[in-house]
Amino acid sequence: MGDMTNSDFYSKNQRNEANHAGEFGCTLQELRSLMELRGTEAVVKIKETYGETEGLCRHLKTSPTEGLAGTAADLEKRKLIFGKNFIPPKKPKTFIQLVWEALQDVTLIILEIAAIISLGLSFYQPPGEGNEGCGTATGGAEDEGEAEAGWIEGAAILLSVICVVLVTAFNDWSKEKQFRGLQSRIEQEQKFTVVRGGQVIQIPVAEIVVGDIAQVKYGDLLPADGIFIQGNDLKIDESSLTGESDQVRKSVDKDPMLLSGTHVMEGSGRMLVTAVGVNSQTGIIFTLLGAGGEEEEKKDKKVDSSHPSSHPPPATDGAAGANATDNANASLVNGKMQDGNMENNQNKAKQQDGAAAMEMQPLKSAEGGEGDDKDKKKSNMHKKEKSVLQGKLTKLAVQIGKAGLVMSAITVIILVLYFAIDTFVVNKKQWLPECTPVYVQYFVKFFIIGVTVLVVAVPEGLPLAVTISLAYSVKKMMRDNNLVRHLDACETMGNATAICSDKTGTLTTNRMTVVQAYVGDVHYKEIPDPDSIPAKTMELLVNAIAINSAYTTKILPPEKEGGLPRQVGNKTECGLLGFVLDLKQDYEPVRSLIPEEKLYKVYTFNSVRKSMSTVIKMPDGSFRMYSKGASEIVLKKCSRILNAAGEPRIFRPRDRDEMVKKVIEPMACDGLRTICVAFRDFPSSPEPDWDNENDILSDLTCICVVGIEDPVRPEVPEAIRKCQRAGITVRMVTGDNINTARAIAIKCGIIHPGEDFLCLEGKEFNRRIRNEKGEIEQERIDKIWPKLRVLARSSPTDKHTLVKGIIDSTQVEQRQVVAVTGDGTNDGPALKKADVGFAMGIAGTDVAKEASDIILTDDNFSSIVKAVMWGRNVYDSISKFLQFQLTVNIVAVIVAFTGACITQDSPLKAVQMLWVNLIMDTFASLALATEPPTEALLLRKPYGRNKPLISRTMMKNILGHAVYQLTLIFTLLFVGEKMFKIDSGRNAPLHSPPSEHYTIIFNTFVMMQLFNEINARKIHGERNVFDGIFRNPIFCTIVLGTFAIQIVIVQFGGKPFSCSPLQLDQWMWCVFIGLGELVWGQVIATIPTSRLKFLKEAGRLTEKEEVPEEELNEDVEEIDHAERELRRGQILWFRGLNRIQTQIEVVNTFKSGTSFQGALRRQSSVTSQTQDVTNISSPSHVSLSNALSSPTSTSAAAAGQG
Repeated sequence: MGDMTNSDFYSKNQRNEANHAGEFGCTLQELRSLMELRGTEAVVKIKETYGETEGLCRHLKTSPTEGLAGTAADLEKRKLIFGKNFIPPKKPKTFIQLVWEALQDVTLIILEIAAIISLGLSFYQPPGEGNEGCGTATGGAEDEGEAEAGWIEGAAILLSVICVVLVTAFNDWSKEKQFRGLQSRIEQEQKFTVVRGGQVIQIPVAEIVVGDIAQVKYGDLLPADGIFIQGNDLKIDESSLTGESDQVRKSVDKDPMLLSGTHVMEGSGRMLVTAVGVNSQTGIIFTLLGAGGEEEEKKDKKVDSSHPSSHPPPATDGAAGANATDNANASLVNGKMQDGNMENNQNKAKQQDGAAAMEMQPLKSAEGGEGDDKDKKKSNMHKKEKSVLQGKLTKLAVQIGKAGLVMSAITVIILVLYFAIDTFVVNKKQWLPECTPVYVQYFVKFFIIGVTVLVVAVPEGLPLAVTISLAYSVKKMMRDNNLVRHLDACETMGNATAICSDKTGTLTTNRMTVVQAYVGDVHYKEIPDPDSIPAKTMELLVNAIAINSAYTTKILPPEKEGGLPRQVGNKTECGLLGFVLDLKQDYEPVRSLIPEEKLYKVYTFNSVRKSMSTVIKMPDGSFRMYSKGASEIVLKKCSRILNAAGEPRIFRPRDRDEMVKKVIEPMACDGLRTICVAFRDFPSSPEPDWDNENDILSDLTCICVVGIEDPVRPEVPEAIRKCQRAGITVRMVTGDNINTARAIAIKCGIIHPGEDFLCLEGKEFNRRIRNEKGEIEQERIDKIWPKLRVLARSSPTDKHTLVKGIIDSTQVEQRQVVAVTGDGTNDGPALKKADVGFAMGIAGTDVAKEASDIILTDDNFSSIVKAVMWGRNVYDSISKFLQFQLTVNIVAVIVAFTGACITQDSPLKAVQMLWVNLIMDTFASLALATEPPTEALLLRKPYGRNKPLISRTMMKNILGHAVYQLTLIFTLLFVGEKMFKIDSGRNAPLHSPPSEHYTIIFNTFVMMQLFNEINARKIHGERNVFDGIFRNPIFCTIVLGTFAIQIVIVQFGGKPFSCSPLQLDQWMWCVFIGLGELVWGQVIATIPTSRLKFLKEAGRLTEKEEVPEEELNEDVEEIDHAERELRRGQILWFRGLNRIQTQIEVVNTFKSGTSFQGALRRQSSVTSQTQDVTNISSPSHVSLSNALSSPTSTSAAAAGQG
């Protein structure tokens, strides 16, 4: 199989194997084929070939208990023979490729063409210069200066295009670079526990070699393939490789194969590493994908029916090839690759993310069952159509561009007609052959004036403004501890209406400390004095806590003098170990007496059991089991309790109820998490049936109940208050009990006493949202979610259900935009489903980070508020820029148009127009897009998804300022020469030098833009436009810089800029008129927007273009089962066709460069059909429906069609 992918890599390895096969008892190839087997086949094969796993360990020269010796030479040799644990990433796009991509922009292409024509024409000197008789029309009369400087125009346009392209490409490139940096950072941080030389150490994943003994535990993402050699209750989610959502139970004698890229959902144990890097299962798939990647792209260009990568590569042994290809397909279906090509085209900015997301981790997995698989497809669609802003901008830019085209076309037509009528009709000239070049030159001038109008009309600054704004925000958000993985998440966050947050670690500090205890019939409100606890109880307590917790959990001395001790591992267990230390005892001696290998049986903690138990064999052969867990659960299983003397006494249900009332509820109401510690002794014979969990976990003896506090982070209440003020509802979703959750929610300010809110437990929530058949109903969720504030004792599925319910709700007119925080492996589905998923950078598992959009590097809720601020700021920055840009656009186009029609010559010359264009596009986008966010952003409600980009207030500002500017410019144009007592610049004869008259017009125009740029800083009709202006040095620099350059252009620009130097008093007048803009801004602010009914909003995404998925789904619910059966076949067939159409449409759309809304619409309908199929089918059909959406089978369908 290697011969196709990395042939050189393999051939090198083959040679090495030949040399070294003698040193190790097995070759790379043998191990690879061994890892392809599953279940009992694998057990048999290991027995036959190596005689048990110990045999395999001997072959690989390693010890199951001591691990590798860890000498440098040995490790190097292993890396040489069996490969490194590193999958080479896909090559990043080169800067040239990114430039080429940025050049594909339609507006830029129009500009490039115009510039090239204009350059060509400027060098074309017609011969008939002397033919004065060819018409004396003054149309487009222009002096030598402008003729000599003709090339400047074309060059200037090209220069501005180059600027835009370079900035865009540089942004993409630096983003990719940041991503790779983040990637390598995540990879370096990802450590794994291995045993070397008898010591348990943590090493970076890339350092793992074949023969290592690795320790696996809950929440790990396996970094290499291996064989399970010892452990307990290990359950693995292999959906990322197989697509099967059921957890697979691993055992030494039934199914010992552990594969890289899969997630440990339960239990712990040790594995012998047998394959790393490109030889592991994930690596094999990656090499397949790497090889398939280019072919995919080729196919996408041709959209042909044959598909290169659907034929499996020639395999070295049949099973290996087949298996690898199967896996690749499964992963292609479940992974993001499914729609990789479409994503590429749709959103250039996301391309880099795609690549990075691919490397981020072995493979995306469908975390849950079919249900989740369906949601993932849906959420995939979300992620793609998510950037609402881009949709609105594309639409707006197209509309403005069309208007500009029409205006420029009319300008050219009017000029040509005027010239023709004037020359040939009025003056009755003949068209003489020798005059043709002269006329052509006139027409060319007209064309250039037309192009200039177009150049000014087309807002090429829009894409630039968005890119700058987003890139600037992402960079700054890094400082605010938000690591953005998908650019558009930043902007979506500004529209967030709801945040579903975890409690532990996000709202609280995640430093657990025991603050109350109930031991020996006494409820201690602080840590008890060690002497007051009976010796027997103390010994049991220390053993129960030390042995019945993960041995990886430790309390280490503080890093800094006077700091708090470091808690490593599970925080709740750290709290308990801290309790042992507070009682002046030590847990280390107990652990060294009974090391991990001697533990007889471990029932690990999971979200169903909510408890953990460990069985040890006593010296006399009997067994003792220690248990700990949520107090209400463990106490139900206790039949005795230790009294004040340390002797067990009967503990009846009545006693238990009393204890709940007197001890547990008061603790919970103080916001403490209550944990019960208990034990039970078993006789040596008959040995209990350890698999019968219910019998084992009963008849316990309670040792103590402790109250663990996880203090609320000091900055959280303020952050939550800001959210609520900003119109964002914060909901807490936690696994803790309802009293603790409510207490913490009150401390945080999520709920206020006396308000009408709901606090539900997971069970109650499920009871309320399901109908008699146990199906979830959207109407039922709609009754609950608006008031729900706390969801306690919730399972990961509850969280996912809640998020999905809120997003799909049609109760409120605006679709809710939901952000979710999560840290656990089980939060994956909810993070994926949410509009913005926040993963915890410190406490988060690999799986959670993988599913998220933004990683909170400090795990702090207040960083989310910063993200909201930045998100809103992006939106506002772009609106500010639009407000400024459109004013300039309208004025410049109207001036050029009417000027050209009335005086046959634009008052603003082409080069001047380009300078204005540069100010208003490139500089203004820099100045206005880098405004830092202010707290004021959090004082308003979120914009909805279909709020227009240009509000009525902005429209009022745009039109108001345009009226002011036009009035003054036309006044100056027609009576300016009288006012300033200078020569008129209108109808100037050919070759006359630049006039002061037109220079004043140009200068006044620029001054008005400069002062209007200050007005544009506020878009909500605020009075004080200078507010916070000095907090933005970029803005000040640009305004002052532009002013300085303007002085240089006017005084020394001369012929190229068609400027003649002005006197001081003329300058004062220009600046004075400009300053009038600020005064006029105040006048406009006084007019109430509500009075101006005629104002229309612009830049709205119409409903038609963003079909809410709910509507697409509703029709499914109404169809009865018989019809569903009938429809299933049709749907599958349609989906095949639909995907091909979509791909063709996408390719065409991007060839023509129009907006991609149509393609999206088709995409969303495809997605909704995907859901139908998944809804109505059994698991066997799910794989079929998945297969249909994979690119491979698309082509097959096409072939069938052909």
